[in-house]
Amino acid sequence: MLVLAFESSCDETACAVLEMSEEKRIIKSNIIASQVDIHALYGGVVPEIASRAHIEAISKITYEALSTANVTIKDIDLIAVTQGPGLIGALLVAVNFAKSLAYANNIPLVPVDHIKGHVAANYLTHTELKPPFLALVVSGGHTSFFEVKSYTSLEEIASTRDDAAGECFDKIGRVMGLCYPGGSAMDKLATNGDKLAIAFPSPAISKDTLDFSFSGLKTAVVNYLNTKNQKGEEICKEDVCASATYSIVEAIKSKVSLALKQTGYKKIVLAGGVSANSHIRKGILEVCKKLKAEFYAPELSLCGDNAAMIGAQGYYEYLNGAIADVGLNAYPS
Repeated sequence: MLVLAFESSCDETACAVLEMSEEKRIIKSNIIASQVDIHALYGGVVPEIASRAHIEAISKITYEALSTANVTIKDIDLIAVTQGPGLIGALLVAVNFAKSLAYANNIPLVPVDHIKGHVAANYLTHTELKPPFLALVVSGGHTSFFEVKSYTSLEEIASTRDDAAGECFDKIGRVMGLCYPGGSAMDKLATNGDKLAIAFPSPAISKDTLDFSFSGLKTAVVNYLNTKNQKGEEICKEDVCASATYSIVEAIKSKVSLALKQTGYKKIVLAGGVSANSHIRKGILEVCKKLKAEFYAPELSLCGDNAAMIGAQGYYEYLNGAIADVGLNAYPS
């Protein structure tokens, strides 16, 4: 089955063509029009600008995705599109475009949950991976544990109570004047810093819950930076990044260990934009080796928002009968 997929939940306009079956999970094209340079001027995503940029890009990247895959719209068997969560104006661009394309060409349309899509990125990287398993989704808007009971059934069992890990990384990076998005820059700087140089609070709430809270850490780092600036003292960015990252990684490691023990799963899947963080990957792998559990993470090109992951999840949603009509709408949360 050839699947044409769309993603526009935030600041990436994406279109992909996949060949999916019981035996195959092949990405034939995966085109992404990034808006990073645009939003870097403002230090974060501006929703209205994001929506307009999606409108400008979506038709062009659709042609490019089909051409790269060496197919036409007549060859497509299924269209999948991100329905939510995300920025409502941004989501509506791909939803309406996909609806029109599906209706005009009499192709089945399947809505996809963005979070499920991130988990499904692992199905493309690890073709042997099958549910059930435990998943940790870490991104700019989410830091949550899910029980993945089947390809289409995800149950959230824990989450952050305020900010997400990705937001924490980006805010710290912005205050330090790092290039947007700050998380990627912090990952590199942390490698050369002293992780024990500064004692920052842990985002792990308590020993009897799997929940996180990143607002306290974010505030502590910002206050540390402001205090240093007010005193005219030099700031070692490498040490700040290393210490903040260490606090986040240790919190995630403790909760992953607890989650595996509580649920009894022997497989954990990492997903979301922040799954590209090298320190988080290394930390979870250490936990899994200690507990003799299997660890899966998507290849780096599939960690961020992309349409290939939406196409993969869309295929399984289609098999489960989740076909939409022209009344399909987007949902922001």
